[in-house]
Amino acid sequence: MSKANILVIDDESDLVELLKYNLAKEGYNVEFSFNGFDGIKVAEVVKPDIIILDLMLPDINGYEVCKRIKQNADLSKIPVIFLSAKQEEVDKILGFESGAEDYIIKPFSINELLARVRIILKRILPAKTVKPAVGSDEYRFRNITANINKHSVTVNDAEIKLSPIEFKILIFLMTYAGDVFSREKLLDNIWGNNSFVEPRTVDVHIRRLRSNIEVGDSLKFIETIRGVGYKFIDEKI
Repeated sequence: MSKANILVIDDESDLVELLKYNLAKEGYNVEFSFNGFDGIKVAEVVKPDIIILDLMLPDINGYEVCKRIKQNADLSKIPVIFLSAKQEEVDKILGFESGAEDYIIKPFSINELLARVRIILKRILPAKTVKPAVGSDEYRFRNITANINKHSVTVNDAEIKLSPIEFKILIFLMTYAGDVFSREKLLDNIWGNNSFVEPRTVDVHIRRLRSNIEVGDSLKFIETIRGVGYKFIDEKI
């Protein structure tokens, strides 16, 4: 089963970093946004398992973000956990009435938050269909074939040469074809957590990879999701 995806929508950068670190340490994939409109956009693309949502955002408040998420047929079943410094009963009621699953008051215990996330995931993940990684050592998408054991890639039956990093990116994106990965996620999975590589380095390697595997203007394999990241287009032959 693939890792659960958590989306954090909060304009406090220090808090976002704290949540990213602790959620990633628990084994979750973490996406984030610093305002409500961008958060909704990221949610539409990523379709996370849980959304952790601040109440006071710079553009629209968390209540409105939650309502819009719940009104979206593709997102309506995603549990939302509110984080808020507001602790009056009326604030909690408004949070639950907007569709939230839980309401946690700031400042909060990170261990309590993690426990609540685990409880929600334990309930929802068994019923969720998770796309498994491809088990074969060969991947075929339309006119491109990649063989892991042979470390070879062919396009239109002609072998092409990729650098080791480009090959790793291609195999990773093919394995999770259709899923969107941010630069940070690609850095963690391709270069490793301890590697000091600039996020923009990912863009350079993606461009080189595209130039090798995408033949002509009409044949595209890697899609850029503006403001979010990259995905391999999920159209198998």
